[in-house]
Amino acid sequence: MALEINTLPDDPALLKNELSEQLIRHHELEQEYQVLKEQHQILEEQYQTLEEQHQILEEQHQTLEEKHQTLVRKFFGKRSEKLTPEDELQGRLFNEAEDGLCIDEDKEKSVPMTEVKAHKRKKRGRKPIPDDLPREEVIHDIPEEEKLCRCCGGLRPVIGTEESEELDIVPAKITVLRHIKKKYGPCGCDGFLHSGKPEVITAKMPERMLPGSIASSGLLAYTVTSKFADALPFYRQSKIFERIGVDISRATLCNWAIGAYERMADFFSVFIDEMKKGPFMRMDETTVQVLHEEGRPAESKSYMWVAIGYPARGHPLVLYQYHPTRSQNIPCQFLEGFRGYLQTDGYPGYSLVGNREGVIHVGCFAHARRYFFDAAKLNRKDSRAHRGLGYIQKLYEIENRLRSENLDPDIFVKRRKKESEPVLDKFHDWLVQTKPQLVPSSRIRKAVDYTLKEWDRLIRYLEVEFLTPDNNEIERAIRPFVIGRKNWLFSNTPRGAHASAAMYSLVESAKANGIEPYHYLRFLFTRLPKISERDELKSLFPCFVNPEDILAV
Repeated sequence: MALEINTLPDDPALLKNELSEQLIRHHELEQEYQVLKEQHQILEEQYQTLEEQHQILEEQHQTLEEKHQTLVRKFFGKRSEKLTPEDELQGRLFNEAEDGLCIDEDKEKSVPMTEVKAHKRKKRGRKPIPDDLPREEVIHDIPEEEKLCRCCGGLRPVIGTEESEELDIVPAKITVLRHIKKKYGPCGCDGFLHSGKPEVITAKMPERMLPGSIASSGLLAYTVTSKFADALPFYRQSKIFERIGVDISRATLCNWAIGAYERMADFFSVFIDEMKKGPFMRMDETTVQVLHEEGRPAESKSYMWVAIGYPARGHPLVLYQYHPTRSQNIPCQFLEGFRGYLQTDGYPGYSLVGNREGVIHVGCFAHARRYFFDAAKLNRKDSRAHRGLGYIQKLYEIENRLRSENLDPDIFVKRRKKESEPVLDKFHDWLVQTKPQLVPSSRIRKAVDYTLKEWDRLIRYLEVEFLTPDNNEIERAIRPFVIGRKNWLFSNTPRGAHASAAMYSLVESAKANGIEPYHYLRFLFTRLPKISERDELKSLFPCFVNPEDILAV
């Protein structure tokens, strides 16, 4: 409170008292001010805390919303990762800067106007029947009385024919092969008397895949192909055989597959050795359930590990291996002695072997794209997810265009680096700038984090011609197993899981080399028992076998 001079008393004693009271009041106000100031500070801190809590709740809400949308899409949405036309258009909005990166400036001015031709709708019709299928002629003729002329009674001349084709099929036919071994005795001379017993010679049967079994190599190949190529479980095959009139139980079919697998130990040992001789290997894994495994409950999650090796250029070998765990020791042990490029996803279990001397670890852009795709699907308005997809799409456009030109490997690598590196540089800069702006637990943040973490491995595909931006080839090799798993659900024992892995290896390796699985398996199961030398097993691999030899069996 301000003091007015005119109101002050003239008496020194009274003046002293007045000033003393004013000082006391001033001191009280100072204390009140300090209390209010402290209260204000506390409220500020509380407000800040509430703001932080609000931010956390907002992030949690966004995370839960994304999880909700993910579950909705998982159970009710499309499985395909193809973008809708609207998504494609939105993604293209962020490609403008990159679209001109790979254009030669000297040629840009001389690019002529392109005339857009009118769209012609493709005629739809059935595909022609392959020429290599066997043909059986069915002649259709008119009745004999119609061949005579109504006027003169003479015979009508044949002036031509009309032809059409239809497909027919003969259902599975069971044939019993009776093996009759001829026996020869002595010729009638007395020579056998010197040995004390007559000499009898019996013809020998060729070695069989399953000695003592009723299954021929053809029947074994048929049942294996039906399950591991066509996803037809053994119990359904048993019902089919029953309708034909043959009683073959599910357990018998399982034992045949297990017996064939156990007969091929040396075959798969050489198989793995040949895979590791190539310059390039792909690996991935998927889950499988085994009901009866010692020391583990039935609901335990086990794994089927899949690898693709390239012992011959363009001729891969696919290997499935069952393991109860996802330990990093598994790829380390399997790839012992391998030197070359290893392409995988971002699972940390591959890091140990990827850092091994002589192994060059390559990442997978398809997995990075999947993170951005999920973020874009959860929030269509989030332009950042679409922008990330736009960069990746541009890289694939460059890759596909150059692959279609069938360039020399050296020229291909040079052009791919020249056109892709500017896009990659812009992509990386955008990732670094965008990361601080994102909610840590959001899907788009996970996409950015994954891509940055894997960046050095992701761009390694630029180094050599046979590398690709993604690991989709092994994804395609895994897909038949995943489809089959939906039908047979689980393996009963580890022996069955190992046998399944072996049969999938044979089937997928045959398919990867353009060989019909049944014909290959029939050939393999016929020839393998006759080979005694380990070095000769290589000639039976799908990547080395002569197709004419397969059809000759």
